[in-house]
Amino acid sequence: MEQVLAPRYPHRVFRAAWWGSNLLLALALIALIYSGGREYSVRRYLDGYSDAIVPNALPADQKVEAILKWMRSESSRIVTANTDELPRRDPEITLNYKQLLKVCGTATNAFLNLARSSDLQVRRLLLLTPERNTKHVVAEVLIDNRWVIVDPTYRVLLRDAQGHFLTRKELQNPVIFEQAVSGIPNYPREYNYDRFAHVRLARLPLEGLRLRSVLEAVYPGWDEAVDWSLLLERDSFLYLVLAAMATLFFLLLREVLAWYADSRLRIPRFHLRDHIIRAGAAFFSTPEIKE
Repeated sequence: MEQVLAPRYPHRVFRAAWWGSNLLLALALIALIYSGGREYSVRRYLDGYSDAIVPNALPADQKVEAILKWMRSESSRIVTANTDELPRRDPEITLNYKQLLKVCGTATNAFLNLARSSDLQVRRLLLLTPERNTKHVVAEVLIDNRWVIVDPTYRVLLRDAQGHFLTRKELQNPVIFEQAVSGIPNYPREYNYDRFAHVRLARLPLEGLRLRSVLEAVYPGWDEAVDWSLLLERDSFLYLVLAAMATLFFLLLREVLAWYADSRLRIPRFHLRDHIIRAGAAFFSTPEIKE
């Protein structure tokens, strides 16, 4: 009697989860395609922009100087009355607005985007206060197997008195630091290299749980092992990575739900893979002609 009165679809919760996961997977795929197209468009734009500024045949240090020379030049750039309305992580914006190229964060983002499109290995570096707040943003460029410092805000590749490029560790020496910045007008001496980071975690709620200490214990040097700056400086790339992660997550979730339906609940479901295989076999097979 219970079987007769049982509802036709006894696993409504599962079916809701199944179709919900499929819908979210479809949305994630759409987001992945859109963000991938957007990132491709940004990269094409940057490649064209950098090709007009930096000849490919130049060595790394001269490529850096070519980018800084372009940043120093007062070429025709857009001026806006309100920079707060501008997106700060869109290269098509940061490269073309005069005010943004004078702010350390967006100036460094512009430099990093052009440098990366010019086949340079680069990453951003945050200079921190004793309270671990960001006081200045600079860039590191790999030249002759050394990560040397470039300050895009002041348009300089930092050197000592002998003209040698300087790393952040060398700039921790007060004498060398003074040599590097003494020729730069109005350079704040508080922009030293006593404290720095590639990724600042202070704004995250997990910082209260000492997330940086945990990461350092689990994976020492984690902030230098990956080029985090690309995620942090370019929204299109960040959205592409998030869309890819969401797509992978919902694909795995769909596989788990499919296994549960087939092995545990034993209820019918739409087998997308089987339908695709049958459709492909029917499309590519030679039709039989009956005489």
